[in-house]
Amino acid sequence: MAAFDYGQKVDPQLFDRHLNATLTINVQDYIRKGWEMFKEHIGEFVGFTLIIFVVSALSSKFDFAGSLVFSALAAPFYAGYGIAAFRLASGQAFQFGDFFKGFNYFLPLFLAGLASGILVSIGFVLLIIPGIYLAVGYMFTTFLIVDYRMEFWDAMETSRKIISKNWFAFFGFAFALFAVNLVGVLALGVGLLVSVPVTACAAAIAYKELIGLYSSEW
Repeated sequence: MAAFDYGQKVDPQLFDRHLNATLTINVQDYIRKGWEMFKEHIGEFVGFTLIIFVVSALSSKFDFAGSLVFSALAAPFYAGYGIAAFRLASGQAFQFGDFFKGFNYFLPLFLAGLASGILVSIGFVLLIIPGIYLAVGYMFTTFLIVDYRMEFWDAMETSRKIISKNWFAFFGFAFALFAVNLVGVLALGVGLLVSVPVTACAAAIAYKELIGLYSSEW
C-alpha cells in the first residue's frame, strides 16, 4: 500500500468466526509479554518513544497548527509499535526503521484517527458512556489497517463489532493499559518511556492472539 492509498475493501466473512466467538482476554499475559518484548529491545523502544515525545513537544510550540500536525502523525507512530510487535512476535528480523513503516499506511490511519476521535468526542458529550464504548471498540482499528490494508471505516467497524461481542472484557483490558500508563505519568513522566511501548505491544499481542495475523509483510 502506498502511503496515500485509501486502503482496500476486505471480505467481512473473514471475521465471521470472531464475530460469533466468545473470546478469552488474558490481560496479565498480554502485559507480561509486552514487558518481555520491551526488555529484549529496550534501546529501540525507548529511542522511538523519545522521538515521539520530541515531535510532540515541538508540535506543541505551534499551538493549534502544531496540535493538528501531531494528531496526523499520532496514528502512524502508534502503528509503528504494532509493526515492531508483529515482527518480533512472528520471529522475523527487526530493525529500528520498522517503527516508521506505519507511515506506509498514512492516509487510512490518519482518517481512522480523525473519524474515531470525532465520534468518541461526540460520544463523551452524549452522557460519556457512548464515548467509552467507542473508545474501547476501536482498539484494534490501527492493527487491522496495517494487517489487512483495510479502508479506515471498514477497520473501525470490524474492530467495533469484534470487540462489542466481548466488550466488558476488553474494557477491563483497556483500563489495565490505562492504569499502566497512569503509573508512567506518576513516575515524573519518565515512566512513560516504558509504559507507552509496553502497553502498545500488549495491545498488538492481544490482537495477534485473538484475531491472528493475516499478513506476513508489514
